[in-house]
Amino acid sequence: MSKRRVSYFYDPDVGSYTYGLGHPMKPHRILMAHELISSYPPHLLLSHPSLTHLRPPRASAQRMTAFHTDEYVHFLSRVTPETMDELTGRGTQFLVGDDNPAFEGVWEFCTISAGGSIAAAKRINEGSSDIAINWAGGLHHAKKREASGFCYINDIVLAILDLLRVFPRVLYVDIDCHHGDGVEEAFYTTDRVMTCSFHKYGEYFPGTGTQEDRGRGKGRGYALNVPLKDGMSDETFKSVFDPVLERILAVFRPAAIILQCGADSLSGDKLGCFNLTMQGHAHCTSFLRKFDIPLILLGGGGYTVKNVARAWCYETACALGVQHELVPMGEEGGMMPWNEYFEWFGPRYRLEVVKNNMEDVNLRIADPHDSEDTPDNLSPRIPIPRDTGRTWKQTEIDRVRERALQQIKELEGRIGAPSVQMMDVPRESVAEHVGFFSRNRQAEEREMEWQDELDAKLAQHSRYVYHLQSQGGGSTSRRPQPQQSPHLTSTSSATRKRMSLITNMVFEIPLCYGRVGQCGRRRYSDDGFTWWDA
Repeated sequence: MSKRRVSYFYDPDVGSYTYGLGHPMKPHRILMAHELISSYPPHLLLSHPSLTHLRPPRASAQRMTAFHTDEYVHFLSRVTPETMDELTGRGTQFLVGDDNPAFEGVWEFCTISAGGSIAAAKRINEGSSDIAINWAGGLHHAKKREASGFCYINDIVLAILDLLRVFPRVLYVDIDCHHGDGVEEAFYTTDRVMTCSFHKYGEYFPGTGTQEDRGRGKGRGYALNVPLKDGMSDETFKSVFDPVLERILAVFRPAAIILQCGADSLSGDKLGCFNLTMQGHAHCTSFLRKFDIPLILLGGGGYTVKNVARAWCYETACALGVQHELVPMGEEGGMMPWNEYFEWFGPRYRLEVVKNNMEDVNLRIADPHDSEDTPDNLSPRIPIPRDTGRTWKQTEIDRVRERALQQIKELEGRIGAPSVQMMDVPRESVAEHVGFFSRNRQAEEREMEWQDELDAKLAQHSRYVYHLQSQGGGSTSRRPQPQQSPHLTSTSSATRKRMSLITNMVFEIPLCYGRVGQCGRRRYSDDGFTWWDA
């Protein structure tokens, strides 16, 4: 395979943090992966001539506010287990539920994770690397002003924002078992970023990611979701991943790609429900590598830590093109060298994640009466290859693949040349730029009001479109309700819904009402559109 310049980012402090006793998220898995990578002969991985091993600088609070709100970043920088109850308004903002505890060192952990992804984007922007790796990143659930699904800071969004400074179009691919909702929401209204998520859907965290979630406004069609079912095998996954990505690369023509390699889609994961082997998971890395497009590899989920370490070690080898020296061609695994955590990989002590005997529900025959012919998809369907001469019945995965290819086809002709994509209307006149005069205060205030209104509408969108909020004690209506007076302390039963990644149970928390000290400085009304400062 052709050579690629690879940058590998690792901070040795990342494995020192813990979410707490019994919590499934283990930052220690990143240390295990690094120790396994380091244990191979130097010429294969860490000392390979094409690999540069770097310790990334930690992200500053200012860099994080490129996406997250100032209030949320300030909160993370000072929250501790002792002050969590007070700073979160008794669990009604910032850290909701038990998935995201305020553990000791949470801020430092966030700076390490985000710093690695930002540094990876910088190497790609400078042209110093063809592939950049940060296994401490990939925390794709974090929202603009709230932690979610074990994720506090969305390092992926920060990396994409940096890539957009140089590249006209960026493709984000997510193979985590859970939907990449945080990244999708962040770029839901733009056509410069296309998000493509392959995930389990159906009473599963975060409860989003249907094929009808396609973007909004200019971003309509640039959010692609491929919902899957339990037992996804290597062959089935490849049958949908390869044709979908080939069409995206041909139609969208990205200048850079980010691949989130969440390892909870591996067979035997504690919170996952797929049946992918190590080679089936790493196929995505090898597939995208061959197109010679700048590529960033990030971590993500993965809760059977020994399998996470195996997969990310093997995918580091895939980035270098030396995977067959670790696992010979045609074999399921290779002998593992001694390392600091050798006993964790027993009883076989091999670099392998093998499939089990789960049923692949994706291969069940689709119900012909379960049609998705909504007004949005009445256009002619793309025929998929079928074996002639025998009866053919459409399976669940056939239906999903066909729908995804049709959605990509609808983008053809809508994407302009890169030079057109990068053009922008000047934000100030020449006279303003040289200092002859400035806009009056009234105009600036109007602009700020417009920005606040847009921010509120995006908040409303995430709550109603993604079914994250209920009105009046559980109603799922998307129609805004009459606004309650912000000056009155409410005892209303209005709540918003959240799903737990650990239990997949839906729980409710009260909306923020009342005066200073109850839910923080800024509060939203229950229509999701307006806020007031207490």
